[in-house]
Amino acid sequence: MTHERIGRKRLVVGAHYGTRDFIVQRMTAVIMAVYTLVLVFYAVFVPSLDFESWRAFFIFTVGALPVGQMLATLAFLSLIWHAWVGVRDIWMDYAHSDGLRLALQVLTALWLVASAAFFVKILWSL
Repeated sequence: MTHERIGRKRLVVGAHYGTRDFIVQRMTAVIMAVYTLVLVFYAVFVPSLDFESWRAFFIFTVGALPVGQMLATLAFLSLIWHAWVGVRDIWMDYAHSDGLRLALQVLTALWLVASAAFFVKILWSL
């Protein structure tokens, strides 16, 4: 079966990552930027930046809801998703061997999962 390009219609092939990944990259970037601004404002306006003040920032609650931990987790998960999309695209563009690309993607995924597990262990044990 031959595919022809007729007029304005074209054959679209591939995994169709483009639009979804574009939106994901922008959403996660906004979440990380907002969280970074919150961290900067906290660092500027808190008189003493010692362990206890940082701990208080990350474990503050509203009622019984651990808002500090939830916001930090949201920011970190955004970082992981953002990194996955970006690094996966780098491997897809520059690792031309299928075996090498798969190995790099698996190693990247393992590294990101391990980072998330380490993050959860640290933050949620405060």
